[in-house]
Amino acid sequence: MRNPSKMESSLGILLAFLALAKTSNCLSCTVCLVKGATFCTGNNVTCPSGKVCVSTHTVSTEGGIKKNEFFGRTCMPQHYCDAPGSFSSRTMKSRKGISCCDTDRCIPPAPVLPDDSTQPNGVVCKTCTANDAEWCDTEETMKCVGNETKCILQITSMTGTLTQQSVLRGCATQSICNIGNESVITDGISVNVKISCTNSGFGLYCDFFFQTVAALVLIKMMFTSSH
Repeated sequence: MRNPSKMESSLGILLAFLALAKTSNCLSCTVCLVKGATFCTGNNVTCPSGKVCVSTHTVSTEGGIKKNEFFGRTCMPQHYCDAPGSFSSRTMKSRKGISCCDTDRCIPPAPVLPDDSTQPNGVVCKTCTANDAEWCDTEETMKCVGNETKCILQITSMTGTLTQQSVLRGCATQSICNIGNESVITDGISVNVKISCTNSGFGLYCDFFFQTVAALVLIKMMFTSSH
């Protein structure tokens, strides 16, 4: 008779291997982006390892009136899943719902937008928006509400059949800040979003200034070393 402990050990190793193989497989997911709709279809692509199929639904309002609505499907890291969020400037608010699934060519559930809270949370951020620009700065501030406890700088660039570039500073939830930099290319549209966040409005300017100076120093060092 075989040793039960050895059989259990072998079974455990096999199960662990199968679990690892499942998580390391690259999924095939639909990638698409539409404006003014709540569903889209597109081509299937092979996602990088560790990413799952994701649907996002974003609604932007100004003065309580809907101005923009986007729906997209793409590949994203699993830790973004089921983490709705929002971000705001003085004049507008965007709410984003995110849903996921983890099998080939699966369709994620309909994303659910987060609640629209108006309760101040004590955080104050600088706020400004600009079109056709990559930076805005102002002394104007806003009081953050609900779960928007971070100050955000978001730069969005959209090219192709839809062309748009904008920058926003204001308040955001941690889940929005976690997105960082993301790019989606589908159906003739390329969208690049750069997000940075701090605990205060002043920190965003400091971070930007420090990064710019660091880049200039690095370029100077490279130029000097080549001569």
